[in-house]
Amino acid sequence: MDRGRLLKRLDRAWEAFKQSYAGVPDAELLEPGVTGAWSIKDIIAHVTWWEEEALKHLPLILAGGRPPRYSVTYGGIDAFNAWMTEQKKDLSLAEVLRQRDEVHHRLVAFIESAPIHEAAGDTRFLRRLRLDTYGHYPKHARAIRLWRGRAALPGSLIASPPPRLQD
Repeated sequence: MDRGRLLKRLDRAWEAFKQSYAGVPDAELLEPGVTGAWSIKDIIAHVTWWEEEALKHLPLILAGGRPPRYSVTYGGIDAFNAWMTEQKKDLSLAEVLRQRDEVHHRLVAFIESAPIHEAAGDTRFLRRLRLDTYGHYPKHARAIRLWRGRAALPGSLIASPPPRLQD
């Protein structure tokens, strides 16, 4: 995949992720329950810390190294996510959005300058980039859209099942 196609793929997935919560009032961005106990703000922070992980590990991969395993360093990916959730929980919405924009801008700049041969074929570089970014955003965009759909229904169906229809 050439750099232009890679950047377009990243941008399409990024824009779809941002569109999943576009227009949601700030107060609703803070409501828990979108994915487990997470709010949309928490999901944005989560996506941002995985972009930070990409920025930390992609240069190591380009240099021929291997990032440490999350199972060894943190006790697994779920444990890492829990630890990062705790680290980010007290950030304001404004700070989470500022970090989102700053980290994503750095990620795009990194990809624009990465050696192009690493974007060809199925490389460790591309696998890591996909897992941390454009392959990751859709999962959370779907969860947000689903939550928004339930939240828009009358009777607060998020907490209770829909009523049964009469024959």
